[in-house]
Amino acid sequence: MPGWAVWVMVGVLVWLLLTVLVLRVLGLVRVFDESAAREAEHELIGAAPPAQLLEPVVAPERRRILVVDDDAGLRLLLRTTLTADEFEVEEAVSAEEAAEVGRFWSPAVVILDVGLPGVDGFTFCRELKQNPAYGAPLVVLLTGQETTTDEVTAAGPDAVMRKPFSPLELIRVLDRVSEPAPALVAEPAEADAEQLLIYARDLSRLLEIERTQRRLLQQAYSQTATALADALEAKDPVTGLHAVRVHRYAIELTRALDPSLLNDPSLEYGFLLHDVGKLGIPDTILLKEGPLTESERQVMQRHTLLGGQILSGVALLQGEGLRVVRSHHERWDGTGYPDGLAGREIPIGARIFALVDAVDAITNERPYRSALTWEEAVDQILVENGRQFDPRVVAAFAARERRMRRISEELAEAAA
Repeated sequence: MPGWAVWVMVGVLVWLLLTVLVLRVLGLVRVFDESAAREAEHELIGAAPPAQLLEPVVAPERRRILVVDDDAGLRLLLRTTLTADEFEVEEAVSAEEAAEVGRFWSPAVVILDVGLPGVDGFTFCRELKQNPAYGAPLVVLLTGQETTTDEVTAAGPDAVMRKPFSPLELIRVLDRVSEPAPALVAEPAEADAEQLLIYARDLSRLLEIERTQRRLLQQAYSQTATALADALEAKDPVTGLHAVRVHRYAIELTRALDPSLLNDPSLEYGFLLHDVGKLGIPDTILLKEGPLTESERQVMQRHTLLGGQILSGVALLQGEGLRVVRSHHERWDGTGYPDGLAGREIPIGARIFALVDAVDAITNERPYRSALTWEEAVDQILVENGRQFDPRVVAAFAARERRMRRISEELAEAAA
């Protein structure tokens, strides 16, 4: 099969998987929005009918919102909800940070959590209302606990929302508090605190939908990566379980060297799909049993560049993973390819992978040579310390090679 035809097939596969994912996610969001609209029952006292509430009334110059909450997940949800409704959003994790932001950014509305670390939300709400330096923003208090009438009255917010709440209710409250009408609580001393509280029960469902979206996206990428790895194995069956082995080795070695590197989700995909560019190498070269000629070797070396091109449009590969695909044949001494990088110029993921790729090549049979033992592979790695391989990576390998050998044995037994 021509190389270009393989690329087309790969592109179609990725497009189909991501299209199905997007349609499923949009379906979930639509169902949630319709459900939230039906179930949002609790409104502010004196609010207009729901049909009127859904019409945005905030003037363009009054769409700056400062979100103050120490919960990163909730800040993300609020930012997503508000930016989708064309609000400008800034964030702060404490009252102290919010005070700095508020002075130079002048928000129209402050969404303020009661349970902040340090200065609590009630105290900071009073400061926002009493200090003219903040520009008299509207304040919506968020609380996940019981509050008293005295606490609310003393703080003087424009509205209070009880957690959990839905995005629809948040937008409705912002529309209401921003209307040029009498305040929600004209006489705080006479107000019933319960009239300020907006009850909702479905933020947990919103969080579950977000988790579902992430899970579906993760599954789509995993399935695509596995399909590409399977396609490569079918094209080059001589390498057998090479992709699986080096993926496991690389994860183990990364954990030994710097576990925080695995916080980049692209890295594991880069390990698995490192040789995907070989899909574009002619079979006459890829499957040749004897030594390659110089011109054939140059064509083979292009697989690193081809792999980068194939995966360049995949969002989850944008990071260390894509750098692994391009640079895993670079050498510490600068004599590798495709870019001739040396030392720390080589991405750390590629330095890790270069070593495990060599270990697997040495310990498995190839058409042009027999496999060596694990001990012989370790000796060769040590010989190339500081030449082909990063000394730090070699040291981590020496500390973890017994565990990697067990992985090799386990995979061999499973394949037998």
